[in-house]
Amino acid sequence: MDLLKKTAKDIKSIKIQGATNLAEAAIKALEYTAKISKAKTKNNFISELEKAKSLLYATRPTEPLMRNSLRFIVANAKESKFEDIDDLRKLVSVAGKDVLNKIEDAKKKVSEFAGNKIENGMTVFTHCHSSTVMGAFRHAKLHGKKFSVICTESRPLFQGRKTATELVNMGVPVTMIIDSNVSAHIKKADMVMVGADLITSDMNFVNKVGTQNVAYGAKRVGIPLYVCTDLAKFDPETMFGKTEEIEQRSPDEVWKGAPKQLKILNPAFDLMARELVTAYITQEGVIAPESVLDIINEKYSWITYGASPKSI
Repeated sequence: MDLLKKTAKDIKSIKIQGATNLAEAAIKALEYTAKISKAKTKNNFISELEKAKSLLYATRPTEPLMRNSLRFIVANAKESKFEDIDDLRKLVSVAGKDVLNKIEDAKKKVSEFAGNKIENGMTVFTHCHSSTVMGAFRHAKLHGKKFSVICTESRPLFQGRKTATELVNMGVPVTMIIDSNVSAHIKKADMVMVGADLITSDMNFVNKVGTQNVAYGAKRVGIPLYVCTDLAKFDPETMFGKTEEIEQRSPDEVWKGAPKQLKILNPAFDLMARELVTAYITQEGVIAPESVLDIINEKYSWITYGASPKSI
């Protein structure tokens, strides 16, 4: 199996997890497609890239970091003045490395800004597994801060176990709770920190299913909810009226061998209203929801590069 098909399969099966990891894997798969292309003309070369992009897009409907990255690279190749295939290969490679550097730099900055929000003696509540949030915990720990974490199991795939294991290995006190017990424990926390898979044009955000319970719980007990995210997780297609599709995963993840007459719903994500968000912690710092789009338009035009109503 070639790298493109293997990457698509691994993303779809959640063997590759986390928005950043998905984007990085997809970019490398696109670079691989360009490298092995036997196209003789620019049009054929671009067509191969478009097909690879579409295959990767189809793996997960709620991954704008991946989509934005791939769209930017393909649009650069398509709109370039180059006709020679070797030049186009180099362009794809350079653009891919540029995006990967942007993602890595953003992740580092977000983790630092988020880590700075954690103070000595705090208890932080988190849900699922976010490499960016874990980076914040790591940053706080390295700077000598003493804090504890409450994390959820994050059913049905138990991504919370990864979070808990990493925290134990860091030496951070952590308590894992079952998802249905959020309301009883969130009042023990000083703040909530979660990641995001997607930000919409009206500044709502999408994250692992169960985040909505956490967000409403934080609002009820009056503690802040910080969403730690790269601005490249903004979905520009929502500016043109696209409604985010919430991925429905296999019922077997919930109950393998369930009675055939039983209907099981297994959504992968929740959509949270901006009113539940205290602030987005991004590579530009701690930002109020209403300011995010202005910053994207001013400083991060690459995120929306190539997006149009036709792309919906």
